Amino acid sequence: MTTLLANSKKVEFSGKAKEVTANAHFRLMILLLVFLAVFTVIVGRLASLTILEDATPYRASSNAFIPPRGDIVDRNGVALARTMRGYAIRVVPARLLGDKKTLARQLSEIFPDTNPSYFMERLNGPRPTYLRRRALPEQVKQVHALGEIGIEFPREDERLYPQRELAAHVLGYVDADGKGVMGMERALNSRLVDKDLRGTPTTLSIDSRVQAALESELQGAMISTQSRGAAGIILDVQTGEVMALASLPMFDPNKIRRASMKHQNNEVTQSVFELGSTFKPLTVAAALDAGTVTDLAVRYNAMEPVKVGGFTIKDDHSQGRYLNVPETLVHSSNIVTARIADNLGKEAMENMFRRLGFDERPHIELVEKGHPIWPSNWGRVTNMTVAYGHGIAVTPLHLASAYAALVNGGIWRPATLLKVEPGKEAKGRRVFKAATSARMRQLLRMIVADGTGRKADASGYRIGGKTGSAEKPSEGGYNKTSLVSTFAAAFPMDNPRYILITMLDEPKATAETSFQRTAGWTAAPIVRKVIPRVGPMLGVIPDEHRDVDVSELTPLLWKPKASTKEQNDATE
Repeated sequence: MTTLLANSKKVEFSGKAKEVTANAHFRLMILLLVFLAVFTVIVGRLASLTILEDATPYRASSNAFIPPRGDIVDRNGVALARTMRGYAIRVVPARLLGDKKTLARQLSEIFPDTNPSYFMERLNGPRPTYLRRRALPEQVKQVHALGEIGIEFPREDERLYPQRELAAHVLGYVDADGKGVMGMERALNSRLVDKDLRGTPTTLSIDSRVQAALESELQGAMISTQSRGAAGIILDVQTGEVMALASLPMFDPNKIRRASMKHQNNEVTQSVFELGSTFKPLTVAAALDAGTVTDLAVRYNAMEPVKVGGFTIKDDHSQGRYLNVPETLVHSSNIVTARIADNLGKEAMENMFRRLGFDERPHIELVEKGHPIWPSNWGRVTNMTVAYGHGIAVTPLHLASAYAALVNGGIWRPATLLKVEPGKEAKGRRVFKAATSARMRQLLRMIVADGTGRKADASGYRIGGKTGSAEKPSEGGYNKTSLVSTFAAAFPMDNPRYILITMLDEPKATAETSFQRTAGWTAAPIVRKVIPRVGPMLGVIPDEHRDVDVSELTPLLWKPKASTKEQNDATE
């Protein structure tokens, strides 16, 4: 009996021991499962953060695999647009734990240029959204320190323009989704995102050194003349390559703001202007080609205005005498140019302008291209006025390409913003005879040496060109107080290599321009400053012992004996 009782107690004890052990094992398993669950959450969270950190920006699934954009460089390999990995700050409102009002205030303290209300709107939004793109590393660190799990920090491709405002109208910029909005970013968008090409930079024709010099001088002239805007272009006469293209005011493509939107219009390729007397050499060239002008010594009556069809054509600075062709260009006579155009006839004049592309948008890769204002009725009066740049409006790029044909032997070529390899230039089309082009080089040089373009001359660079001062059209006619002042230059004229167009929109008469607003006093001096700066960069070295031979034309210029006062003025 005693033995049975003892055995019964042993069995009971053994059963309790097993029960305790089983409970212990069960608790241990629960604890392990809890630890495993916590570990899984942590690993999962770390993995998601890692994925987000390396992910492209939050965007629709259809765009999830857009490749980074290729770089854009100038003709010498200087970076103009580059894609880099940057930081962004993104919020998932559903995950936020803290007080949103406090968080909005803290974010505004980190980003003082943004109001708390901006952040508050996004923190309360229905879906994930960006709080900041292009965030600096120190800003990311400060936001991370707030400890809010609803805020993420994805890495994304960031488009940077290391030269800031330089060539902004050429480059353009991209939107938040990395798509080109304007400029070459837009024109070359498909090329820049091509997976097979993105490793090779796209090389532009632009020379960043030349671009900087042109922008600098245009900016100075715009300020000194209190102009509304300024524009300029330097074009290779043989290849059509654009070495520099500037439109002022400028903007910074790194910082696109609503206020800068109004400066994004490209005045060189997008805006059209009546460019005035810069058309006169084109008219003379067409007449030489057609044979309606065969003797440059023949004089035309410029003693009084021409009245035709109820319209009066007069000279701004009448010489009060008969003028031959060289004198017509040197003194910029509207009257004689109109007579030459009248003799030339509508068909030949219109054909010349069409072959120069004046009836269509300028030829260049950019999307931002303005359509010329072409005469609706090309009658006799129109034919005479377009001869000196009134009644037809084109872009400065149209004019640059036309002058390239005028001096390069007579071949018009489309302009390009892409670097052209030697021997690969566009074939182009003939507009002027080679002999006509040679004669025009002489005449353009005379205009700068002896005529209205004297203030454009720079020693040793053999500059040729023509001024153009045109009143801007307004309701009911022309506004006599608003001028567009332009100078079309070529250099060096004994072997032309480049065209330079400078233009000021509504310059004011200031002390620096001797209180004059016309191109000879405003746009021409820019040429004199730009060419000595960029010439050596472009391989044009000044040589005071070389020039265009104009000896056969010089006797055709009538030079009255100067008064004592005029001699003193000339000395000054």
